[in-house]
Amino acid sequence: MIIKATFPTLLESYFTDRLMRQRNSSPDTIASHRDTFKLLLKFAQKHLKKEPSKLTIEDLNTPFIGSFLDHLEKERGNVARTRNIRLSTIRSFFKYVALEEPACSALAQRIRAIPSKRYKQKPVEFLTSAETDALLAAPDQGTWAGRRDKTLILFALQTGLRVSELVGLHCKDVELGTGAHVRCVGKGRKERCTPLRKEVVVILRAWLRERNCGSSEPLFPNARGTQLSRDGVEYLLAKHVITAAKRCPTLEKKKISPHVLRHTTAMDLLQHGVDRTVIALWLGHEKVETTQVYLHADMKLKEQALNKVAPKDAKLKRFRPDNELLEFLKNL
Repeated sequence: MIIKATFPTLLESYFTDRLMRQRNSSPDTIASHRDTFKLLLKFAQKHLKKEPSKLTIEDLNTPFIGSFLDHLEKERGNVARTRNIRLSTIRSFFKYVALEEPACSALAQRIRAIPSKRYKQKPVEFLTSAETDALLAAPDQGTWAGRRDKTLILFALQTGLRVSELVGLHCKDVELGTGAHVRCVGKGRKERCTPLRKEVVVILRAWLRERNCGSSEPLFPNARGTQLSRDGVEYLLAKHVITAAKRCPTLEKKKISPHVLRHTTAMDLLQHGVDRTVIALWLGHEKVETTQVYLHADMKLKEQALNKVAPKDAKLKRFRPDNELLEFLKNL
């Protein structure tokens, strides 16, 4: 069977027909797929010595895709999770190719049979109350940027919004009257409302009063008044973590990202006895099972469970190493 469509044609129609028209994919999904193919085309240009417009479907065979995935891990330093996301995008494209060009079905089947890589799942990282207090105290309240940053961090810690949801907020999305809440459109284009605590309402009122912004302006703008980027949020958070670590040294051992603030919200709700179904609703999770990771991360819950099955006359204590001086004398 003769292949009628070229690779560039198939790739263009995959984005315009499959993702945009048929699936009506979100801008974030399209951007993720776009980035995967930009990396793939650059890799092909370097290793196959072909311009992207000259590539054929046959060039993207199983050994080549395998080499590309190895390149992501070994040269770009991507973790297995990121590698699997890129592979999922490539599989999705070849599923479309198999439908549009049946002559490519065998190749597509081999590509889609490439397995995802398994990886260790570490407990989620989150901040303790002392670390949270240190982080909130880090921004300089004598500057506009410092007041914005403290408002953003406190807001993120209380609402648990994703970084994409935070940067996408406008002033009109916040209601500070009776029943104060914030409205956002989250993953899967699901709209949800999250209530706001009194201390968040107070700081937001002061921030909006200072901003005097229009309803369609971004709630947390950059220095130019436009929407903050994800990188911008990561940058300002990393800057304040360095300052906060001087007051709370445990922060130096943690890799703090905007998503860690979301994890901190979930852990705070869990430790206050909030049911997992409510936490899933609060965070905008598709499935309740997604909140299971927080149960695994919470040592307090595990210690409480252990306490219930411990002997009545035994006191539950966490292990503490011997005093350094006693240890020195013992080893003489």
